[in-house]
Amino acid sequence: MRYLPKSPGDREAMLKTIGARSIDDLFASIPAEYRLNRDLNVPRQMAESEIVDWFRQRSNESGDGHAIFLGAGVYYHYRPVIIDSLISRGEFLTAYTPYQPEISQGTLQSIFEFQTMICELTGMEVANASMYDGSTAAAEAVMMAVRLTGRRSVVIARSVHPEYREVVATYAWHQGMPVSTTGFTDSGGLDPKELERSITQDTACVLVQSPNFLGAIEDVAAVADIAHKHGAMLVVSIAEAVSLGIVEPPRQADIIAMEAQSFGVPPGFGGPYCGVIATREQFVRQLPGRLVGQTTDKNGKRGFVLTLATREQHIRREKATSNICTNQALIALMVNIFMTIYGKAGLRELAKQNLAKTAYAAEQFGIHATVLFANAPRFNEFVVQTSEDPYAINSRLLGHKILGGLPLKKLYPELGNAALWCCTEMTTRTAIDTAVGLVAESERSTRAMKEADVRSDIEEVAR
Repeated sequence: MRYLPKSPGDREAMLKTIGARSIDDLFASIPAEYRLNRDLNVPRQMAESEIVDWFRQRSNESGDGHAIFLGAGVYYHYRPVIIDSLISRGEFLTAYTPYQPEISQGTLQSIFEFQTMICELTGMEVANASMYDGSTAAAEAVMMAVRLTGRRSVVIARSVHPEYREVVATYAWHQGMPVSTTGFTDSGGLDPKELERSITQDTACVLVQSPNFLGAIEDVAAVADIAHKHGAMLVVSIAEAVSLGIVEPPRQADIIAMEAQSFGVPPGFGGPYCGVIATREQFVRQLPGRLVGQTTDKNGKRGFVLTLATREQHIRREKATSNICTNQALIALMVNIFMTIYGKAGLRELAKQNLAKTAYAAEQFGIHATVLFANAPRFNEFVVQTSEDPYAINSRLLGHKILGGLPLKKLYPELGNAALWCCTEMTTRTAIDTAVGLVAESERSTRAMKEADVRSDIEEVAR
C-alpha cells in the first residue's frame, strides 16, 4: 500500500463506475496480439533494505570508487556537501513553477541571482533561468538565431559534441531547416576556409563549441568575424563550465549555450542537468525558457517576478519562442550554490588545478603514445591515439579501478584508435601515472608483436 495507492477494492469501484466488469474488459479494444498475457519479467518485490543494497551495488558498477578519466560533456568535479543540505529543504525540493510571486520570492530571488552570476561568468547581458541541458540549450539557441535573422539554414562545426549535433538535427528536421557541418584542422579547431565555403545567404547562424569536443579551444573571435561578415549569428556552446574560470569567455558570440553540470550537479545517467542560454539584451524577447526580473511593489519594496513569458503555455503556440515550459530550478539552485561558494577567485583556482593536471597527463601520455592536436590550446581534455584498441586498454584499466578515456572510433572513424581523456581536480597523480603505465605497457606489447610478425615474414621469405 505504500507504493500502490489503489487497493483491489478501489479498482473494483472504479471499474464499476465506468461500467467495466474487469481490467480485461477495460483493455478489450486493444488487439489481442498487442496485449501482454503474462506477468512482467521483473524481479520479485524487495524490502527497502534490499533495494538500498541493490542500488549501492549498481553504483559500484558505475564507477563509484574509481579514478575517472571520462569527460565528453559530463565532468567529475567535487561537490561541496552544503549543496545537498540546502536543496533538500522543503521550500526548494517541493517548489513548482513560481507563477505566484507573492509566495515564491525565495525561489525567484535564487533564479535571479543565478541569471546574474551566469551573465558575469559568460560576459553576456542577459541569461535565462536554465533549460534541460546543454544539448537542448544549443538547439534552442539555434532556433533563436533563426527567428532573429529570418534565415533558415545552420552551419555546425563537426567538433561540436556529437550528441548536441544530433539534438540540433532533430529540431531542424522537424522545422525543415537545412543543417551542414564543417570540419576541423590538424590543430583540432574549426577549419576557417571550409567555414567560409559553408556559409550561404540563408545561413542563420554558425554553431561552435569551445573548448570543443576534441578538447581544443576555438578561436572564437576569428569565427565571429567570418559569421558576421556574411550576416550570420554566432552561437557558442560550452560543455565544460569550469573552463570559464580561466578561459576568456566568448564575448564575440551573439548567443552562448552552456551546460552547467560541472557546477555542483552530480554525473548521472544522462541527467537531470542544467542548460543555460545567455545573450545580448537586444535579443531578450526571443530568449526561450524562463526569465526572472527584478521590480518593486506598490510600497517600493524590491521584489522578483517572471517576465517576458513568451512560451506556449502563455501565448499562441505559433507565436511562442519556445515549447520549453519549465526550467531546471532545483538543478539551477545547485549551480547557484556552487558559484556562490567558490566565487571568482575559487573558480579560477579550480580551473588552474584542472589545467595543471591535464598538462601533466598529456605530457606523460605523449611519451608513450600520440597526443593528437598537441599544439592546440586546451583546458581539461585531450585526445590520445594508441596502437591498441582503446576498448581493450579500458578493460584492463578497470582492473585497477580506473575508468579510461572515451573511445572515439564510432564518432570520428578517421582518428582510428583514439580516445578522449579528461582530468579534473579529482584526478590524482597516482591515477595518472597508473593509467600512463598501462598505456605504455600496451604500446610496448603491440610493438613487440609487430616486430615478431616482421621477423616471421622475413624468415618465411628467406625459406
